[in-house]
Amino acid sequence: MNALNKKTIEDIDVRGKKVLARCDFNVPLKDGEITNDKRIVAALPTIKYLMENGAKVILCSHLGRPKGEYKPEFSLAPVAKKLSEYLGTEVKLAEDAEVVGENAKAMAAELKDGEVMLLENVRYRAEETKNEENFSKELASLADIFVNDAFGTAHRAHCSTTGVAAYLPAVCGYLIQKEIEFMGGALANPKRPLVAILGGAKVSDKIGVITNLIDKCDTIIIGGGMAYTFMKYLGHSIGNSLLEADWVDKAGEMMADAKAKGVNFLIPVDNKVGKEYDENTENMIVNSDEIPDGWMGLDIGPASQELFVNAIKGAGTVIWNGPMGVSEWKAFEAGTVAVANAVAESGAISIIGGGDSVAAVTKLGFADKMSHISTGGGASLEFLEGKELPGIAALQDK
Repeated sequence: MNALNKKTIEDIDVRGKKVLARCDFNVPLKDGEITNDKRIVAALPTIKYLMENGAKVILCSHLGRPKGEYKPEFSLAPVAKKLSEYLGTEVKLAEDAEVVGENAKAMAAELKDGEVMLLENVRYRAEETKNEENFSKELASLADIFVNDAFGTAHRAHCSTTGVAAYLPAVCGYLIQKEIEFMGGALANPKRPLVAILGGAKVSDKIGVITNLIDKCDTIIIGGGMAYTFMKYLGHSIGNSLLEADWVDKAGEMMADAKAKGVNFLIPVDNKVGKEYDENTENMIVNSDEIPDGWMGLDIGPASQELFVNAIKGAGTVIWNGPMGVSEWKAFEAGTVAVANAVAESGAISIIGGGDSVAAVTKLGFADKMSHISTGGGASLEFLEGKELPGIAALQDK
């Protein structure tokens, strides 16, 4: 799919039109209060553009997993309140258990240009996640234009992400546009060298990404728990380190494939190992082929840090998905810190995708030094795998 040629909100005339905008307001709540409103803030540029250009704005989103029934604890009421504060104007919530109910219809009919309303949680309807036509039609009946700005759910074919696009002209908002430009651009026409850093626990989660990136990258760096499956293939003793035994042969195939294509494929040469999976466990540094029985690798070691940092230094574009070790523990964060620092200082276009690496760079204070931090965990992984994301595929081409 060429995601780069999709229409955006700037390619259509929204004045006086009712615009249904799918946002990602899936925010964490505690006792009815929002504990992190980043996703709401990220949606504001699109909402403000629509308001300033005279659209009648109807916002929709999911929140949590109410599993197709009305549950008050999954109401978007706290989101409506927070949006009202940020936008400086009242954002009314259409309180319908069936989402598109009498309140929503009446409210949409009365909307004036530049006004904003919010529908209830689209997952109150069982049809939403099954992408059933009847609910897509109900949503579409409220509006003239559909805007998708929820990249976090772009890999799901649901009524509010793709279904509704069958009945209305569909374009993307600024958030999806930014994702497409950075991630799509990095894959289609990267500033070279292109370096991919892949970490996290499981090789099985990243097989598709690695396979797709071998054809595009100059260097691939493997860290985190998944590195031990590659070491196992090389015949190293890995002690009690994380191992996906079923994937050892596949790991070997990928290394051979990279070599055949002239891709620099780096795995850790040393590790910080611990006696048990515990923040305060006894630890030491050992070479990758010398992990003693009963010990487990929990971070990359200093020689690996140096190897990886040197590979990142001259990069033109860096794609990073997954930490180098158990970065939420102080004793095992050094590898992830070293890589984050190197990416920040490289001057490369840096794209951070996936929940764990985003959490790591944010916690470690590197977030503002990255070019682009993806808003979608699963969606960014599937995008990097080269899969077509239904929520983007459904949008109109320019």
